[in-house]
Amino acid sequence: MAKISRRSFGVGAGVLAVSTFPLGKARAANQSQPEGYPISSDVFTTLQRTVVPNPTPSVKINLYELSEYQKYGYGDWTFGDPLKSVTRTDIMPALYDASAVTKKAKLLNFFAMTDVHITDKESPNQAIYLQRLHKEMSVSSALYSGMMLYTTHVLDAAVQTINAIHKNDPFDFGISLGDVCNSTQYNELRWYIDVLDGNVITPSSGAHLGTSTIDYQKPYKAAGLDKTIPWYQALGNHDHFWIGAIPVDYSLRTDLRQSYITDEVFAAGDVLLDPTRIKDHTYYMGVIDGSTPYGDIKYAGPITDFKRPPKIVADPDRRSLLRTEWMKEFFTTSSYPVGHGFDLADANNGFACYSFVPKSSIPIKVIVLDDNQMEDDHSAAIHGHGFLDQARWNWLKKELADGDAAGHLIIIAAHVPINVEVTSPNSAMGWWTDPQNAVTLPDMVAELQSHPNLLMWISGHRHLNTVKAFSDTSGKAPENGFWQVETSSLRDFPQQFRTFEIHLNSDYTISIVTTDVDPAVKDGTPAATSRKYAIAAQQLVHANIYNVNPTNDPTIKPMPTGSYNADLVKKLSPAMRLKMQSLFPTL
Repeated sequence: MAKISRRSFGVGAGVLAVSTFPLGKARAANQSQPEGYPISSDVFTTLQRTVVPNPTPSVKINLYELSEYQKYGYGDWTFGDPLKSVTRTDIMPALYDASAVTKKAKLLNFFAMTDVHITDKESPNQAIYLQRLHKEMSVSSALYSGMMLYTTHVLDAAVQTINAIHKNDPFDFGISLGDVCNSTQYNELRWYIDVLDGNVITPSSGAHLGTSTIDYQKPYKAAGLDKTIPWYQALGNHDHFWIGAIPVDYSLRTDLRQSYITDEVFAAGDVLLDPTRIKDHTYYMGVIDGSTPYGDIKYAGPITDFKRPPKIVADPDRRSLLRTEWMKEFFTTSSYPVGHGFDLADANNGFACYSFVPKSSIPIKVIVLDDNQMEDDHSAAIHGHGFLDQARWNWLKKELADGDAAGHLIIIAAHVPINVEVTSPNSAMGWWTDPQNAVTLPDMVAELQSHPNLLMWISGHRHLNTVKAFSDTSGKAPENGFWQVETSSLRDFPQQFRTFEIHLNSDYTISIVTTDVDPAVKDGTPAATSRKYAIAAQQLVHANIYNVNPTNDPTIKPMPTGSYNADLVKKLSPAMRLKMQSLFPTL
């Protein structure tokens, strides 16, 4: 993909400018209408250039000392060299030569984003203070970091970047792989949908402090996703658990649901050390002061330091959503399709699984799978593991079998990846080994590899850009292999989404070209500040992000600058090869 210059669009450039500056000159006549934030005039993928953090400064500071970042050089970065796309033939026959093959027909072009973590930074029941208690743990920045101030702004910049790419190379659809919310809140979900719809965003809550003076608090007009791009949604653990970790109604904390809409700052124990300590009242967790330029933390610390419980202005829009309520909110939208996939699911019963065929002329089916733990499992552990109850496991097997019968190539889109984390007391992301899980991980992989039409499993959750090969273990049927592609978070560095191009090759194999894309942030905008804070958090906390491979899988490669681009080759079954030859006889 070549560099995309918005100046090169001719007549279209004016259209893009209107979407980027939706109200532009009209503001003089209507001062109450907020403007939007522009992105850079040039849009690149990581195939053309990369975002490279500067070396980590020698002076160590605390993650929450945002006002010191510039002084010591935290968050500084430069543009680096292109990141090539690595041709991968791991699941192909041993002597396969990809260099002798050319791409002949583009079957599908789509984007995936994930783990946006839209955050109500002023909510009373966060876990901000725990970051200070565990500041050396990489997971601690999920509880607090400067990126919390700008989550809607990064999404808006990513959407504008998607729109620019779409004008040059149209997408067939887009999919979001879960964790759009940070902690199940109604206002978090509403901001997310409204950014994609192109509505006015007021990214504050409660007393709405600083809305006229503080950049991350000011209302603005989101650009909105191009209306010609349908987008679909998957469910993540943060979308229906408190801080993505604990069920709202089935925990040891009976007032957890009420704590979202109260005026009293949440007090709890150290849930990172022991999730059952949510029942304790040891520390006030703190909130962000929206009237301060750097989002100062207030009302955080041991309860013994406070003469009385700290209070803020309550807000009913902070309410926690049930799984059914979360799904139904996607029907209140001006983008397409209405419901964003949940019109194909049983939203009334909270069954967040569905499938769709993006293009009627191309035999590719997308299975959107909810593989999150259940709210009522009564587990005291962190709820980030992969899990299928019997109903979802039966549904997945039927969807795979139906895809085989229809002669469809298959993509599984789920929040939690498989076989990349070992489930242990220290892991919150491995495949759950509790007997309530309807399928073990080995049985899951065996079932997937019994369906040779499966191209890949795509996911988020770990905030990493990795590719894993699931090769045929028998060595006799390479078409039974499939790929797994993880996409990084839009909140944490490298703050990217992915594009996927699926091609039919000259030898009737399939190539999946997957490319990381940085939002084209413009200097001086809130999204640019977010990039600085994301890089600073990586420098202070996530030093190992470039080579995260706890299972020591040789097919998971190091990620230069946190990114990984690949051209993934897949062999078709004899039956699918014949079908593609009938559809494309002149390759």
